[in-house]
Amino acid sequence: MRTKLYVITLMAMAGTACHNKESVYDASGTFEAVETIVSSEAAGTIRELNIEEGQTLKAGQAIGYIDSIQLDLKKKQLQAQIGTVRSGKPDINAQTAALQEQLRQAEREQQRTANLVKADAATRKQLDDATAQVAVVKKQIAALQSSLKITSGNLEEQVVPLEVQIRQIDDQLRKCRLVNPANGTVLTKYAETNEVTAPGKPIYKIAALNTILLRAYITGDQLSQVKTGQKVKVLADDTRDTYKTYEGTITWISDKAEFTPKTIQTKEERANLVYAIKVSVNNDGYLKIGMYADIKF
Repeated sequence: MRTKLYVITLMAMAGTACHNKESVYDASGTFEAVETIVSSEAAGTIRELNIEEGQTLKAGQAIGYIDSIQLDLKKKQLQAQIGTVRSGKPDINAQTAALQEQLRQAEREQQRTANLVKADAATRKQLDDATAQVAVVKKQIAALQSSLKITSGNLEEQVVPLEVQIRQIDDQLRKCRLVNPANGTVLTKYAETNEVTAPGKPIYKIAALNTILLRAYITGDQLSQVKTGQKVKVLADDTRDTYKTYEGTITWISDKAEFTPKTIQTKEERANLVYAIKVSVNNDGYLKIGMYADIKF
């Protein structure tokens, strides 16, 4: 009889404890984080990958590279082609040097003849002939310079597509370097060194866990009690009977109702319409993705 009474007393205490536990919060949910799946941007063999699950990475941190020998060889080939094309460019000054000397000689002859005309030692026709010779040589120089510039321009146009190909290869080489895009913790590693990868193939998943989000659900009656930017109390299970308390900030409130998620409420409450909210919480390292927590407004 005494044992039966003891059991009944324990059941009553458990029921009371359960009731008290439910009464201290207004909503409950699970923690999640903004997860980023980092994928390969190049095809080839992963030659180095210096990450492990649970490792904290910084944005811009180099973590490895993909084999890029063929790209490097292709770039050198294109650079050699550019050198070959440009070696055929004419030296305008060198190829017009002879005509420039003829021009100087013709101008000296023109000046000498002009002085003789002033001294009545030469005829006007002789001066006109000297002047005409200067004009002829100038036209020859101009024609040759124009021809050489056209040739040089054509060769430079041949270089342009080669330079574009080099820029494309530089971009591909950059994508062969594996650089972490954001601060966070490696959650899952999908690839290993010496594996062959391809563009779009996942390499690892990362998430920033220093600030974590609690996705919870509230009823329509509770909408008037919450607003974005509002501070709330977040209660995470510490031991069986105690909570760890954190301060959270409501960052998002859904603008449409949905049925209560099966993982959150009891069968009787699943038919109720609720609104999702997100609460941002500074993580001290204790909070984990998928962990349950309660909210007190």
